[in-house]
Amino acid sequence: MALIILLFSFLFFSFAYFIYGRFLERNFGIDPRRPTPAHTKKDGVDLVASRHWTILFGHHFASIAGAGPIVGPIIAVSLWGWGPSLLWIVLGTILLGGVHDFGSLIVSLRNDARSISDISEDLISRRAKIFFSSFVLLALILVIAVFAVLTAKTFVVQPEIVLPSLGLIPLAIFVGISLYRLKFNQILVTILGIIVLVILLFLGNLFPLKSPFPQEIYFWMIVLFFYCYFASILPVNILLQPRDYLSSFLLFFSLIIGYLGIFLSPPKINLPIFISWNTESGSLWPMLFVTIACGAISGFHSLIASGTTSKQISTEKDARKIGYGAMVMEGLVAVMAVLAISGAFSSESALNNALKGGGGPIGAFGEGFGKITHSFLGNYGRFLALLVLNAFILTTLDTATRICRYITTELLSIKNRHFSTLFVVFISAALAFTGKWDKIWPIFGASNQLVAALALIVIFTWLISQKRRFFFVTFPAIFMLLTTLGALLYQFKIFLKERNFLLGGIDLVLVLLALFMIFEVKKVRLFKKK
Repeated sequence: MALIILLFSFLFFSFAYFIYGRFLERNFGIDPRRPTPAHTKKDGVDLVASRHWTILFGHHFASIAGAGPIVGPIIAVSLWGWGPSLLWIVLGTILLGGVHDFGSLIVSLRNDARSISDISEDLISRRAKIFFSSFVLLALILVIAVFAVLTAKTFVVQPEIVLPSLGLIPLAIFVGISLYRLKFNQILVTILGIIVLVILLFLGNLFPLKSPFPQEIYFWMIVLFFYCYFASILPVNILLQPRDYLSSFLLFFSLIIGYLGIFLSPPKINLPIFISWNTESGSLWPMLFVTIACGAISGFHSLIASGTTSKQISTEKDARKIGYGAMVMEGLVAVMAVLAISGAFSSESALNNALKGGGGPIGAFGEGFGKITHSFLGNYGRFLALLVLNAFILTTLDTATRICRYITTELLSIKNRHFSTLFVVFISAALAFTGKWDKIWPIFGASNQLVAALALIVIFTWLISQKRRFFFVTFPAIFMLLTTLGALLYQFKIFLKERNFLLGGIDLVLVLLALFMIFEVKKVRLFKKK
């Protein structure tokens, strides 16, 4: 069964990339002769043309992936079964996520590489931009605070990953300078970078690093926020891009190894295909569709596509490879996660016990990945899985900080990149050190999908303004908007029942934001009868 699912997933994703992806190219009017903002607006810091599409693909893929396509699917499988989870991953990736990511990238390219929230001012209204950008800024500050704490905790619990995680920073700078300043051969530099990365992994296992101070978690949080600052202000092709490029090879390697294990020793799927429509976390619709975000569709992707990727793409002919191709690749990661845990655990109760234990979804995936790769990796499979996931948490951290700087500049007109970055880092650090982030984190899943719905509305409006066909965006936009509203209203009822007025208030604000955007779009002249 696992092998059949694997083959059909590859078949559907291949069709999506080569057939549906080309259909999207035609409808968005891709023109390789049109110069991109990386050339017309080049500034040497943010707008820098990637040397080759593979480098930018690695950066984009590493930025959008993180732990999302692993954690969400595993939780969904434990609640609703692997059948609906797998169906949403495959269809969501092809019809919603890929369109969302590709569309965000193209709309940004045609608007001087501005963020999707900033572009909403031109297409909808200034009020729409202010509400959209403010919400995105607050959401990203929350992401930075949470991931800084999680990464610091991981450094404390698993000191073996500190050396490779931090050692990757100077290695990335070396790779960036070698590729862009010294113009060395890309293949040779990449091979050398991967060799050093592997050496760092072995050294990390031999020499685990611990904080020199008693309060270890606070020390690592300070280190991480310093890293976020420098990653945001340095030229994107010197640190952020090459770091993500090298990190992506870890995920590519684990993806290949995982699928090789499934192919050579197909696991027996023990978990039920369907568990129940209603669960303790809510009904299948709408809650499954906000539980599985990355791996199907995620609003964070639109911020990456229109935040950092659009500023680096060298030619529009690479847009499908990066915008749509990376989403398909992430779908494959999510499918692997579903197959790994479905074969690794003997029953639904065994999986739930693992999730409720200390390891959570990441620990459950490590166990599942270890079992499907045990025939040729032995006991190292679990270690590899946990190492890869922790490496990508750092990627989410630095990319979110840079995007926050862009949005701060667009929304508050703070032009100085040092000051705008310090503004973001200071607020994020204050939230992280006071521990208040955990009070509002439960609402983040639905808010992330609300960003996806709002981004699709902007893409939809842009297509109409360009007099292009828009039906392939209409369904995703309506579905995500209704799904997000349904999830928020369900959570609102729960928050009121628990007398959690803080989260209930935030939830209500998000509902009003979505309704406001609908009202603003209806006022756009494009929809008025002539």
